[in-house]
Amino acid sequence: MPEQEPIAPPSLLRRLAALLYDTLLVIPLIGVTVAVASAVEMWVLGIEEGVDYYQMNPHIVQLLSVCCVAVFFTLFWRKGGQTLGMQAWRIKLVDEQGQPPGTGRCLLRCAATLVSLLPAGLGYWWCLFDKQGRYWHDTLSGTRLQLLPKAKK
Repeated sequence: MPEQEPIAPPSLLRRLAALLYDTLLVIPLIGVTVAVASAVEMWVLGIEEGVDYYQMNPHIVQLLSVCCVAVFFTLFWRKGGQTLGMQAWRIKLVDEQGQPPGTGRCLLRCAATLVSLLPAGLGYWWCLFDKQGRYWHDTLSGTRLQLLPKAKK
């Protein structure tokens, strides 16, 4: 049985709800990654366990955080076009052919997200004016979000 056509692009509120859900998942992942990296760095540098205070270079922490977010979203989008938050809110990311995007396209979308954020988040608000309901990073990466129909019981 062929897949049904999407009802419409998801609303901005639905998109933000899915993003909040995914943020609650990715923040602990970042915390664990930074903690492990910090422990490895302390081990490599030979810093004793009993040290009262140790601070990892903030630029390394930022880089690890960005990498965690990119890997999190790319793995989920590559697998089936949906993160856990997107699954909960019936949103799916597809490429121009309606298929889950490839790794390069996913990474491009992650990088292009920064462009959407820079001018006070204008690239996110753009979906309210775009006829296809796309963010700037969707346009730049050749992707779009679909609202999936409710599952039949």
